[in-house]
Amino acid sequence: MLIEFSVKNFMSFKDKVTLTMEKGTGTENPDNAFKINNLELLKTAAIYGANASGKSNLLKAFSCAILMIRTSNLMPINGKWNIIKPFLFDKNSNNKPSEFEFIILVNKIKYKYSFSADANNIYNESLSAYYTQKPTNIFTRTNINTYEFGIDKNKLEALTINNTANKLFLSTATTWNYDKTKDVFLWFHNAIDTYISFNAIYDQEIIEYKKDEKLKEFALKLLKEADILIKDIHVDYEEKELTNSTVNNISSLLKNTKNYEIKNVNIELEHEVKDAKNNTHTYNLKIDDESSGTKALFALAPFLKRAFESPRVMLIDELEKSMHPAIIEFIIKLFNNKSINKFHSQLIFTTHATNLLNIEILRRDQVWFTEKNPDNGSSDLYPLDSFSVRKEENIEKGYLSGRYGAIPFIRDIDLW
Repeated sequence: MLIEFSVKNFMSFKDKVTLTMEKGTGTENPDNAFKINNLELLKTAAIYGANASGKSNLLKAFSCAILMIRTSNLMPINGKWNIIKPFLFDKNSNNKPSEFEFIILVNKIKYKYSFSADANNIYNESLSAYYTQKPTNIFTRTNINTYEFGIDKNKLEALTINNTANKLFLSTATTWNYDKTKDVFLWFHNAIDTYISFNAIYDQEIIEYKKDEKLKEFALKLLKEADILIKDIHVDYEEKELTNSTVNNISSLLKNTKNYEIKNVNIELEHEVKDAKNNTHTYNLKIDDESSGTKALFALAPFLKRAFESPRVMLIDELEKSMHPAIIEFIIKLFNNKSINKFHSQLIFTTHATNLLNIEILRRDQVWFTEKNPDNGSSDLYPLDSFSVRKEENIEKGYLSGRYGAIPFIRDIDLW
């Protein structure tokens, strides 16, 4: 589970900002939080803000850090991390590394992992584990290649020779079978993902729909609950074997790279309708002919199913794309429902859907805002519960009126 994420000097975030999933002091909606290891964490968080205020950049910071951890071992000696983009509107920040910090809970152990990097080097990196109330330092890296170890010094010191200035030691140590970094690395590899949209259906999800009857059942229930009446789902495709030369040129983050590709994909959703005489007929529509909302839910279904089968963190940019606000509310309620979300998966999303700003849907500590400083172009991130918000207050009205900031300031101008 994600406890906290911080970022500094990345894209529009000049100064350090922190998103925390720890439950605040409010007592509303107790089912929206869960308790584990004396920690009370939130299941969902919504991030609001004007266009270009930094909402998407926060998710890009997550993506950058996660991708670096996952692919560090693929980085050649002289390779560059071109995905790192420091804050550019300041001469000092422009030449400093970006900083990322995660506090996570994996297999009931809390870890704190951080690193700073620019395109060329990893400057600082550290991992601590809370085996007890006090943190145990596993390793600390400073000045690119200076290491200190709190445990297993001889074993870890021997592994530093396999690391390079542009690689993360977390990844290198795990690759060389150091057990105390493995759980953290695998959490980043398997349990957290960022998503831009669900407007496209990818090969892996197409394969799952073909081979997993339980996914079809889940998707049909999801569509039905969203008031989209689909009787059945039909998925068909052909598998084309790849040549050895093609396989060798593929770089994939999937754990098991397949030696084939799928082609001639046909996805149809079966509708059941009644005519004027009350006779029932079935019609199949190709997925491309369905509404944008139906396609988005169909694409989202496999990811939701996985989230409710094992603990995961889903970060989605503009969750409401192509979907009705009521469907977004429905998805949030799925995550907050303890009988459905049994593994305490977490959903973090950016949105403009103000109907969600309701104490009946989201707690005050589940709502966050991004706002850009008009003078220097830097973004800030802050929670709703940093304001004195009463339970009976109309939060949506307060937000739209500008009480909490994070809305565009529209000037009356003559464009002509």
